[in-house]
Amino acid sequence: MTIQELDAIRAKKKDLIEVRRVIREQGEKLAEKTGYRKQVLVCGGTGCTSSSSMKVIAQLEESLKQLKIEDILVVKTGCFGLCALGPIMIVYPEGAFYAQVTPETVKEITEKHLVKGGEIVKDLLYQGTVTESGEIIPFAETPFYKKQMRIALRNCGVIAPEDIEEAIAAGDYQALEKVLTSMTPDDVINEMLASGLRGRGGAGFPTGRKWAFAKASVSDVKYVCCNADEGDPGAFMDRSVLEGDPHSVLEAMTIAGYAIGAHNGFIYVRAEYPVAVERLKIALKQAREYGLLGKNILDSGFDFDIEIRLGAGAFVCGEETALMRSIEGHRGEPRPRPPFPAVKGLFGKPTILNNVETWANINPIIVKGAAWFSSIGTKSSTGTKVFALGGKITNVGLVEVPMGTTLREIVEEIGGGIPNGKTFKAAQTGGPSGGCIPASHIDTPIDYDSLIAIGSMMGSGGMIILDEDTCMVDISKFYLEFTADESCGKCTPCRIGTKRLLQLLTKITEGKGESEDIQKIEELSSHMKQSSLCALGQSAPNPVLSTLQYFRDEYVEHIEKKVCKAGVCKALLTYHIIEDKCKGCTLCARQCPVKAITGTVKQPHVIDTAKCVKCGLCMAHCKFNAIERI
Repeated sequence: MTIQELDAIRAKKKDLIEVRRVIREQGEKLAEKTGYRKQVLVCGGTGCTSSSSMKVIAQLEESLKQLKIEDILVVKTGCFGLCALGPIMIVYPEGAFYAQVTPETVKEITEKHLVKGGEIVKDLLYQGTVTESGEIIPFAETPFYKKQMRIALRNCGVIAPEDIEEAIAAGDYQALEKVLTSMTPDDVINEMLASGLRGRGGAGFPTGRKWAFAKASVSDVKYVCCNADEGDPGAFMDRSVLEGDPHSVLEAMTIAGYAIGAHNGFIYVRAEYPVAVERLKIALKQAREYGLLGKNILDSGFDFDIEIRLGAGAFVCGEETALMRSIEGHRGEPRPRPPFPAVKGLFGKPTILNNVETWANINPIIVKGAAWFSSIGTKSSTGTKVFALGGKITNVGLVEVPMGTTLREIVEEIGGGIPNGKTFKAAQTGGPSGGCIPASHIDTPIDYDSLIAIGSMMGSGGMIILDEDTCMVDISKFYLEFTADESCGKCTPCRIGTKRLLQLLTKITEGKGESEDIQKIEELSSHMKQSSLCALGQSAPNPVLSTLQYFRDEYVEHIEKKVCKAGVCKALLTYHIIEDKCKGCTLCARQCPVKAITGTVKQPHVIDTAKCVKCGLCMAHCKFNAIERI
């Protein structure tokens, strides 16, 4: 493909994409140029797909066919971000945001809205877009989207990810064209250095420095790798980028290859991401067909191609040297560093490895400039960060905010607060390698340095919100169960340390804790952090240490008083029937699976605590609130 042909594709589909980016008034004018009266975008990401969005698309196409409507374009996109409301369908140029769409409601939308002269079905809209007076506002002005700034996610939910021409029209490969026609490798690396971009995979190492080290390494062969092995519990940022805008990653890896002098790349993606894998395969095939991968890219004389390698879901393969060993066909285990991969990496050759989100930032930096990117965020943490917002929060989904945005803004404004009238207790960031941020630090700006200062870390971007019903000792145990199971076993501090930490935490949650256990946990954690071979073992104690720092009283209560105030640790719970409230209806006794509740009709009942298995069924079914958990 020539540069002229690339520009022709952009011109051909520019208006089609622009309708999806702008507000309604402009969209109505642009719609005349696209050849379609309306465009209907339906989320085809994993979240909405699991909620049957493919059935919604099938029903939509069938309904349009039955009504003989031929001037509407149906587009299967990537994630819109507001996963709690899936399946999501947006109709342009109006920008009507329909939420939790079903095959039944899509019939109604088609018959009432999509026909000529039709009107928006307000009852089926995302209610955040409908004011009290009934006016419809653009979804970009709702609290969830208003404070977001989409750079890495710029094309997710905007383009059809399986159509390379839509990706080109949306700006993909524009940076590659600029690099191959007007920039030297040194120019590219200097732009990365000036941007201040830090790796979004967890450690936050400056991207430009990593590329500079690899370029300086002398070798006949070099490699570019993408870490798409996203293994943190609750994290789905990288998956969504691959599903919604795979070409952004292919383009960025090609640019990096040009910068460091590499001609081969590998994308290491977990096999549990079938949608992402399939769209990557389609993107690779299309990029080669359009001359954007392979030999003599854009007639520049530069060659670069990419292969996919599937991971088996080992968390340790998120560590760069373990990932490279897995690509080589070996067991995924880390190796000592130095030498670092930029000097000796994949197959013993200089290699750079960045995660998906990092790659997704490369195009905008090249196209808009390092000064633009570095003006966003904070001085030491430039740009934006994507978070997978989950847990006890109203708006579960993907959010991308400028670095420096406070935790309060994310939880209370973007996230919509804690549901069911509960209070915010903590936010767990950084996955199994991170820590818990207590409510007292809710005004902390979210950036690399601020999080480390309070005992947590950015990590890859998982953010789990915890409310008052969360036991912090139990949360620590949850993450230790994960890391103990995922340890590769190569080094003793991690292999034995994680198991021993888990034993101590389990002992405490079972009501068998002793006062000296806290000291044992702290000493063992210190040894693990200093002696483990890789970041998995070094950071495994972080969730425990951060909860001890801010919620030590809960550990003490579990040990000394044998009490779990959150009511989570079963061994520390006792169910009791309040005599004055019990009506003797016998419903609790009938629900008890072990016959631990006795009593006669219309008389107060009693729970035999020796028999009780603490399943909670009695409390859940009592209509008179006569059962308490203490």
